[in-house]
Amino acid sequence: METVKKEIPMARSMCWHCQSDVGGEYFCGQCVKVQPLSKDIDYFTCLGLPRKLNIDTGRLETKFYEMSRAFHPDFYEGKSEIERAVSLTNSAVLNQAYRTLKDPAARVEYLLRLEAGSAKDIPGKAPTDLFETLLEIQEQLEQLRAMKHSKSGEARSIASQLHAEKGALESKRGALERRLTELFHVWDRLVDRSSQDQIAKAEKGPVLTEMRDIVSQRNYLNTMLTNIEEALA
Repeated sequence: METVKKEIPMARSMCWHCQSDVGGEYFCGQCVKVQPLSKDIDYFTCLGLPRKLNIDTGRLETKFYEMSRAFHPDFYEGKSEIERAVSLTNSAVLNQAYRTLKDPAARVEYLLRLEAGSAKDIPGKAPTDLFETLLEIQEQLEQLRAMKHSKSGEARSIASQLHAEKGALESKRGALERRLTELFHVWDRLVDRSSQDQIAKAEKGPVLTEMRDIVSQRNYLNTMLTNIEEALA
């Protein structure tokens, strides 16, 4: 197997096998043993990307496949138990990082948790401008569920109302996603500036807060739309 030299955070500064300085490389330069990724590594660093929201997907793919070849468990059949364990753990981290960063929705939620230092998922929050509409939808859903497979005129009327409300929620979700896309660009510009600009660092906070609020509302609407679709099925 061809070894790949690339500096990223490893779990230890010395090789677990020969105690040589590994300097952040995937493999020890002396004994060529695979090295464990740090448990504290973030997914952006793992895949060689800046902590931005508009990412180079081609670069992401290239880096993922490069690291996959380095860590894939198939290459470690017949190796020591430690090497097999390291390859499995590294592959699991790598796969999770790739799945998260390739999906824009998962990517922004991950960045928000990362910046907040939290592992918790972002809870859903009802958009305040749709509060009354959402209350009506909840009532309609309860009524329709109580009727189950009824084909009465009342059931058809409630279903028709839910179809209309579904459109309103989708429209709101679309508006939130358009604003979120705008904030992706704002965030990325701040990342470019923040290494040298203290004002840019200070401006990150409000952008993160707004993105978190939008994601929270979107999560709520996604759940509500799923509930409507299930009730109408």
